[in-house]
Order: sequence, then structure tokens, then C-alpha cells
Amino acid sequence: MDDELPVRVMLGRLLRLAEYRVREFATGEEFLGSLSTRLPLCAIVDLHMPGLSGFEVQSRIRAASLRVPVVFITGSDEDALERMALAAGATKLLRKPFSSDELLGAIGGAIGSVGRTRMGG
Repeated sequence: MDDELPVRVMLGRLLRLAEYRVREFATGEEFLGSLSTRLPLCAIVDLHMPGLSGFEVQSRIRAASLRVPVVFITGSDEDALERMALAAGATKLLRKPFSSDELLGAIGGAIGSVGRTRMGG
């Protein structure tokens, strides 16, 4: 999810080309509301959004004990963000602009980490 429409459109196109089923959300509130009907294999969450921040979204996912791996994206170059993102439970932090290979690799790693957890490995 990203509050910027052009970013959501670009991410959606890229992921559909990679044969992922995609749902796009402009806010953390919209995304969290959708989790009662369907859990995604992975969530791509912008750290800085109006309303709930990416960290707040991640915190609510964890508080609900949902197994949804999160890949954070950000336009910020603040050094501490990567450490904070990983400490919050994200599988990866990507800084904009990132390549499609970086994004697809992060998603693959996130999905694989959940599979290993569910299998006990």
C-alpha cells in the first residue's frame, strides 16, 4: 500500500506481470480492514503515509497474530529506518527508487519466510 497513486499503479502492474494477484490500498486503514476477509501472501507497505504509518500497520498485524510478511518501502534515506523496520518485524526495507528485481526478490524472500515458519523450519 502506498498513498501515492502513481506508485500503487506501478507496483500493481509490475506484480501482475510477475503473475501475482494484487489488491491495492491507499491507506493502512483500508488494508487492515481487508484482512478480515483475506490474508495476502505478502504486504508491501510504505512507511510514511497519512493516517496510520507503515510501522503502525505492522504493529497491528503483529498484535492480531496474523502471518502476513511485510516489505516496507520508503523514500527516506534516514539511516536508522532499516534497523527499525527489521526490529518491527518486516522482512525487508526497500528505498525508493528500487528496481523491479529488488522488489520481486524481497517479495519472494518474504513469502518463503512464511512458508518455512509454517513448516517449522
